[in-house]
Amino acid sequence: MSEALKVEKRETRPRSLRNELRKAGKIPAIVYGYQVENTPVAIEEKELSRILRENGANVVLSFDLNGKPVNALLSEPQFDTFNRAIKHVELIAVNMKEEVEVDAELQLVGEEAVLKTGAEIGQVLYSVKVSATPDKLPEFVTVDISELRIGDSLTVADLPKFADFKVVTDPEEHILSVVEKQEVPEEDEEEATVVVETPEA
Repeated sequence: MSEALKVEKRETRPRSLRNELRKAGKIPAIVYGYQVENTPVAIEEKELSRILRENGANVVLSFDLNGKPVNALLSEPQFDTFNRAIKHVELIAVNMKEEVEVDAELQLVGEEAVLKTGAEIGQVLYSVKVSATPDKLPEFVTVDISELRIGDSLTVADLPKFADFKVVTDPEEHILSVVEKQEVPEEDEEEATVVVETPEA
């Protein structure tokens, strides 16, 4: 599945043009990759944000470039430090028949069942690298942990096989452990009270 995106060629000089584009609600971008030479373009910020919000970061973006249809994946987005608006992106043109590798977020399912046993979940890996043709790339990889109990752990090798894509992260990579919940001792009220004496004038 792909989402249509409108792009327009842009000039790269002077550098002040980038700021003018952003003020007009557009994002400076560069397109390169499969059968495409490096081409500076501009994208509507609102439109790209909507597509990513509705489809995730691994969506295929389809657009016309110099009269040629292009399918691309988003890469290296740069965000504004203060308002998190997208400042610049790279669009990597892809062959829809060839597999590519991207990162996909791990989405845990069944956490509530684990926590009810008096356990805590210590997660250390939050995404894995997956391989698939661009139209089959997942937004996230779902992991059912509802049957895990205290003392259990999960590695990449424990993930199920998926029909549309392969997980290519090192199978020995540790994802999470289930441990007994540690009760935090309450401070003694007398010890927790701090007396501040006001010096005499």
